[in-house]
Amino acid sequence: MIVKMRNPNREVEIDRSMAVGDLLTTLDLNREAHLVIVDGQLVPRDMVLSRDSVVEIRPVISGGSL
Repeated sequence: MIVKMRNPNREVEIDRSMAVGDLLTTLDLNREAHLVIVDGQLVPRDMVLSRDSVVEIRPVISGGSL
C-alpha cells in the first residue's frame, strides 16, 4: 500500500495488508491525533487495508476563536 503523510509531506510503501490501527502503530503515529482517509472517505480503525490501497494520513488540527 502507498501511505501519503502530511506535516511533513512524505510517502511510505508497505507491502502487506493490515488494519488501520495497526498501520498507525507501525508508523509510530498516535491513533487519536491522526485521520486516515481512503478514496476521500474517513475510515475506521478496524478496517483492513489491502496491499493496493492508497492511504492518506492527516494530523488532526484543532483551533478556536477568541
